[in-house]
Amino acid sequence: MLNPNLDEIQLTKEEYERYSRHLILPEVGLEGQKRLKAARVLCIGTGGLGSPLLLYLAAAGVGRIGIVDFDVVDHSNLQRQVIHGTSWVGKPKIESAKNRILEINPYCQVDLYNTMISSANALEIMAPYDLVVDGTDNFPTRYLVNDACVLLNKPNVYGSIFRFEGQATVFNYQEGPNYRDLYPEPPPPGMVPSCAEGGVLGILPGIIGVIQATETVKIILGQGTTLSGRLLLFNALEMKFRELKLRPNPVRPVIEKLIDYEQFCGITQAKAEEEKQKMDMQEMTVQELKQLLDSGERDFLLIDVRNPNEYEIAKIPGAVLIPLPEIEQGAGVEKVKELLLSSPNPQKLVVHCKLGGRSAKAVGILKQAGIEGINVKGGIAAWSQEIDSSVPEY
Repeated sequence: MLNPNLDEIQLTKEEYERYSRHLILPEVGLEGQKRLKAARVLCIGTGGLGSPLLLYLAAAGVGRIGIVDFDVVDHSNLQRQVIHGTSWVGKPKIESAKNRILEINPYCQVDLYNTMISSANALEIMAPYDLVVDGTDNFPTRYLVNDACVLLNKPNVYGSIFRFEGQATVFNYQEGPNYRDLYPEPPPPGMVPSCAEGGVLGILPGIIGVIQATETVKIILGQGTTLSGRLLLFNALEMKFRELKLRPNPVRPVIEKLIDYEQFCGITQAKAEEEKQKMDMQEMTVQELKQLLDSGERDFLLIDVRNPNEYEIAKIPGAVLIPLPEIEQGAGVEKVKELLLSSPNPQKLVVHCKLGGRSAKAVGILKQAGIEGINVKGGIAAWSQEIDSSVPEY
């Protein structure tokens, strides 16, 4: 409904006052504000990108906003997910977002979808909306959102963030490119760390999310030049923007239906391989590790494969830091061998990380080098939750 019947849209006296700075802009005016009120926008995710996006769409006067998310607010979200507050920790993000949106603008209709978007429900959820804004943080969902938008012929306002860098564009708009023109094939699972593993500057999603909101409003108004066909790249450390041209690939596969995106991105296969590795891998709980540490025995070597900055935040007593990248490159394997050989007694190797995933990978690499290791399930996060609450969680 990007071309609504504006005769049916009316503003109240309070709305005239609320949107007065829009109404005096020639590019917006009364007609544009009515377009915003008639618009229906679906936001996938209420995290770092969704937070500023939703705040500004509500403030701008978008009449109907849909939100898809199934997560709850966590303390670690509050550094960047500015739509949520401390009092909402442990509660559904969509409820927190709705509460804040209606505080900003009670004239918004807010639709909530407390579910994970999937191939089974995406088309039904997206169908009532004029455009979709992608605030997700994983490749399977990005491909899913893209393909659903292509099938429904809806614009897809895209953004992504990592550490100090972000990017934004508009897909599937006015015969422009879609996500598969930017990424014809997904990267191998695990190649791109998540924000939980790699970190993100809290301000960065605010910048990229506001760019997404700007593009959304421009599409609704039919004003300006959108980012369709242009990928906007931002580096916060350098405070530099640059652009790359995007063009539709004439030989890209035709999207005819939604598929299994976990399988398409190799996640299903990676999970199966991970489960197989776990079956062949020795593991111990944090309680068992605590007993080992308390026993006073010195027949084991505990190594921590997290990054040095993580090690500074929190550590398990006696753990030796050998980051996973060093193990992957071979130098870390040699360090482990030296530490084991330098002990007068035979030693068993125990490996931990934050949650257990990186340490499992390290154990697998070390096994290929002839070194048997034991993985600590749940990592230092489980240690903090179950053994020593004074160890900070991050």
